[in-house]
Amino acid sequence: MESKVYDKAYKFAIRIVKGYKYLCETKQEYVLSKQLLRSGTSIGANIAEANGAIYQADFRAKMSIAYKECLETKYWLSLLKDTNYTISLNENYTSNLNPPLSSPF
Repeated sequence: MESKVYDKAYKFAIRIVKGYKYLCETKQEYVLSKQLLRSGTSIGANIAEANGAIYQADFRAKMSIAYKECLETKYWLSLLKDTNYTISLNENYTSNLNPPLSSPF
């Protein structure tokens, strides 16, 4: 079962991958960008796992992890911005990414 949250996270992950490629190819930045890649793509993966949950507790656990990955991704984006490694992700887009922690059960 796909959802609006999943779709949004998937589109965000695509932007993260493109941002990672840009940072590596253009800015020669590999450490922070790798952290961003891991956390930014993990959001959607955890939402996908939550959508397949059998039990409510499993759903909540996976959505909680997705939320934590959102927070980590915001951290890496802020750090990249504040150290003058810029990528074209809209701040409003990232501030609205937090998945709702409501259960479909």
